[in-house]
Amino acid sequence: MRNQGQLILGVVVVAVGAVLLIGNLFDVDVWVLCWPIGLIVLGLLLLLQPQLISSDATSRQKLLGDIRRRGEWEVTDEEFWLGIGDVTLDMTQAEIPPGETHLRVAQLIGDVRVSVPEEVGLSLSSTAMVGSVRAFGRKRDIFFTPLRLTSENYETAERKVRLETSMFVGDVRIRQAEGAE
Repeated sequence: MRNQGQLILGVVVVAVGAVLLIGNLFDVDVWVLCWPIGLIVLGLLLLLQPQLISSDATSRQKLLGDIRRRGEWEVTDEEFWLGIGDVTLDMTQAEIPPGETHLRVAQLIGDVRVSVPEEVGLSLSSTAMVGSVRAFGRKRDIFFTPLRLTSENYETAERKVRLETSMFVGDVRIRQAEGAE
């Protein structure tokens, strides 16, 4: 499902709003309940590891800390689940297979930085409660709004990367490196 990140974020926002409304109506300190419930939900997500992009994609989870891929590595369909931390994927020296490769980043707080060779097509779908995206020479702020951007060469490129990000608070930076292979 292409808008699953947006759906999840929408459900979270509606649930938080409903809990706050109930708390105000009945004069209850809802934050005493929200933190334990939030931790339980986060734990269940980590245990169940829902696959959002494909059943054969690998999944990597980290509650705190960064995920970094640089140098020579093989790009495959993959999901990254983070609590708080940054994801850096430098594909300028990576082996990117022909066709379309799907990458999914789901995190609460953090930044996503991606570098791809100029000849690789990149499609970005990003959803955030609050954040910004810098890609393809443009900067866009995100506030409860999904954003889709595609490189000019995406349709004609032999190698393509489809990047989906969903975050509570964070920034996305995309860089297409010249002359990289």
